Amino acid sequence: MPEFPLTSRRGFLRSAIALVPAGTLAGCDVQHNASNPSASTSSPNGENSANPPRAGYKPRFFDAKEWAFVHAAVDRLIPVDSEGPGAIEAGVPEFIDRQMDTPYAHGALWYMHGPFQQGVPELGYQLKLVPRDLYRLGIASVNAYCTKTYTKTFDALDAATRDTVLGALEKGGVDLADVPANVFFAQLLQNTREGYFCDPIHGGNRDMGGWKMIGFPGARADFMDFVNQNGEAYPYGPVSIEGKRT
Repeated sequence: MPEFPLTSRRGFLRSAIALVPAGTLAGCDVQHNASNPSASTSSPNGENSANPPRAGYKPRFFDAKEWAFVHAAVDRLIPVDSEGPGAIEAGVPEFIDRQMDTPYAHGALWYMHGPFQQGVPELGYQLKLVPRDLYRLGIASVNAYCTKTYTKTFDALDAATRDTVLGALEKGGVDLADVPANVFFAQLLQNTREGYFCDPIHGGNRDMGGWKMIGFPGARADFMDFVNQNGEAYPYGPVSIEGKRT
């Protein structure tokens, strides 16, 4: 079993939320820097977006094979269960695809001049690949690995085998042709978390399902009366940036 799922999916997501930039949760501005390639401005990753399309969404960045990979991967990172919606139901693929058209995904807010040399972890991200490149090269490399190893692309594998592949990527145990396996996995996992917990205006967290599951109040103006109530459930439900309620 890969390391990323915990016995409780809710436990996994509660622990993961600490790693999601604050701007991802309620759409607040977050300053981006090269040591944290997961945060930016306006939206979680720099997107100023209108109300997202829902039914029949067609990807703008990913082609058909890449789109199938993204669905198959995020479905295993956050699967649907009795505790709440999965990444597919929450609209995470749409969120990731839309982020690929932002300054964040183009690396516009990063220092992207050489030399590019991998150093100690404390130096942060050092590769010359921006998020768009990580996805394009990473997906192709993982599909090539799966075809060679299992005679099928990643999306055609059964759930258990997909978990095995994702676990190997997380540990850096797969030698991908164009991108470090653990770097690609980290990018995918971080964006999946962001899409699951973002404000719905950015395409993910559909119907605020992620917020409802963990008891996050969303973009409410004031909930200070409940901040120090030692784990008591917030009684009023979340509110989105647009003022929508559930």
